[in-house]
Amino acid sequence: MNAQTHITQRGRSRRGRLTRHNAPQVIPVYQRRKIPAYTLLDEAALVRIEAQADWILEHVGVEFRGDDTALALFAEAGAQVDGVRVRFEPGHVRQLCKTAPTEFRLHGRAPARSVTLGGDNLVLMPGYGSPFVSDLEQGRRYATLEDFENFVKLAHMSPALHHSGGTVVEPTDVPVNKRHLDMMLAHLTLSDKPFMGGVTSAQAAEDSVAMARLAFGGEFLDQNAVLQANINVNSPLIYDDVMSTSLRIYAAANQCVCISPAIFAGAMGPLSPAAVAAQTLAEAMAGIALSQLVRPGCPVVFGSFHSSMNLRTGALTFGSPEANLTTMALSQLGRRLGVPVRSGGGQITASNAADGQAMQDSADAMWATLLSGGHQIWHAAGWLEGGLVMSYEKFVMDLDHCGAMLKMLQGFPTDDEAFGRDSYAEAGPGENFLSTSHTLRHYTTANFEPQVPRGGPFETWDENGRRAADQRATARWRQMLAEYQPPDMNDSVRADLNTYVAERKAAMPDEWY
Repeated sequence: MNAQTHITQRGRSRRGRLTRHNAPQVIPVYQRRKIPAYTLLDEAALVRIEAQADWILEHVGVEFRGDDTALALFAEAGAQVDGVRVRFEPGHVRQLCKTAPTEFRLHGRAPARSVTLGGDNLVLMPGYGSPFVSDLEQGRRYATLEDFENFVKLAHMSPALHHSGGTVVEPTDVPVNKRHLDMMLAHLTLSDKPFMGGVTSAQAAEDSVAMARLAFGGEFLDQNAVLQANINVNSPLIYDDVMSTSLRIYAAANQCVCISPAIFAGAMGPLSPAAVAAQTLAEAMAGIALSQLVRPGCPVVFGSFHSSMNLRTGALTFGSPEANLTTMALSQLGRRLGVPVRSGGGQITASNAADGQAMQDSADAMWATLLSGGHQIWHAAGWLEGGLVMSYEKFVMDLDHCGAMLKMLQGFPTDDEAFGRDSYAEAGPGENFLSTSHTLRHYTTANFEPQVPRGGPFETWDENGRRAADQRATARWRQMLAEYQPPDMNDSVRADLNTYVAERKAAMPDEWY
């Protein structure tokens, strides 16, 4: 047998092994980062921002409007309360925040879906709050409960999202005062990942805690975080009674409160990244302090949502250098405060379509978010039009981007198996390694593989109708929904949840405002 014959037969043998091992791709779930967080600011800069936050809290203060209970708690703790405005001596509010945990477990209905917030952990979740949805077949339209349920299903199926989200879209076909019941039911029954409850009224907060108690058990809920509340600050420097009351209800139940100032530079606060970072820190610390006065040790997340503006037109911009620098600074400030951080970015864009601008904005914002060391990443999938629209196509395109970036944050190993020395015994100089034993051991997990189909070579792409990425994404989200399988749930728990929702809906009239 000559050398060429030996090489050919050996290649055929390896190709046969490759066929026999033609397993489907395995998509791992990454929840920890191995690349360290980027350090943007030095100690002196961080201290100056913290001092400015203290100055705001001492000389300007934060207003808690319509919530006498919150005002009484602050007064009892030694803050200066003047009407609805609360002021703090330098360092006081930071001291009140010290009982908040640095790291905590947020439980899903399925234990394997539970996540850790803090440390080197990452939790990605879909967009939040869009009143509209869009897809290439039906266009832009008001979101419905069916759309809400669809996005919960899509998030449930994605390894790149660790969290089901909250008000993923507004189900506008359900009365405003009853929406939270249907949304809670969808999160609890259509997914087994962690999720967020309702905060649009005190009743919505109480219902959310009650439904979580039915699903997880009262004793477990009292000792563990199983849902989160998105507490939006009415920046600049105001907590309204709806938000502060909802905060207190979740905190009293030992459930996680995410304090989220929303500052658009030049509108809700001064223009510079330094000023936005300082005001965000001041507003967030006031809310975190309130949660700890209600229940010391209550889990919290230091959140933010910030944006720059086009100062010629007033339009919001996303993925800008200024906003991304603020994102990095806030993650550093949150780590110094000693609580998990909800980074201000995500895959956010002002674009009206899932086009090049949308993906560039999103990539810029998301990279800054992940490199910053933030722990919980909101708006990781689906966001269009500055949050007005949740796009089906962009949702699945974003899932691919999330998966790629999570893989990137793992770095790569340099152990003996990674070097694959045994491959050189099977394939020498001038031969390919596609079907060596090392390749066969790792080919289903070695490389990240996007789930939105690629266009392929020009000739193939041309023959298939020259479909752009968003057109190919339509087929992908439809495939995912067709393949969706609901997670297991105890029949009696499901019945209790359905009964609770039915009784609560029957007990109140419809309200559409």
